[in-house]
Amino acid sequence: MKTINKFLAQAIDCYPGNLEASIEALDYALSYDDKNTMTLCLYGRLMSEQLLRFEEAKSFFERALAIDINAVEIYPHYIRTLANNEDFEQAKKLAAFAITVKGINKYQLAEAKIDLFEKMHAFDEAESAIAEAKLWHVCSWDLNDLEAAEKRIKMKRDLVDGKQPNQKNKKKKKEKAA
Repeated sequence: MKTINKFLAQAIDCYPGNLEASIEALDYALSYDDKNTMTLCLYGRLMSEQLLRFEEAKSFFERALAIDINAVEIYPHYIRTLANNEDFEQAKKLAAFAITVKGINKYQLAEAKIDLFEKMHAFDEAESAIAEAKLWHVCSWDLNDLEAAEKRIKMKRDLVDGKQPNQKNKKKKKEKAA
């Protein structure tokens, strides 16, 4: 039986609150086992989410997937990184593959797709991903996040369509003033 890498556990515990300790623990974890997909994934997340170094993050995710294509922890974070780096087509292909991986967290995957499609201004697809996420959510705060995403996407769709946000509120104020 393989022992749990204590440095990886420390990095998980420190991330994202203490980046210095996270990086130190991740460096030790990689020196202990440079083929641990969770370590590589967390390093990729740190590079993407905290340091905005998307190309470096991508290399960590790619290394992890080369080691284990079934490492379910990687896909949602890698899709978000690709979306942030505007690698939209690659992110869409990865999302399409990820749904076939047994054991994937389908809610987290749907959330990543919402982010991707929102960044692409593909609002119909984003709304479809929200509907998908609603099927997989299990916590009430998940539903609150999805409702906020729906409102945000509606507002962005209105902006793209040339509608002024809060037109209804402005009309009501004018009617009350008259």
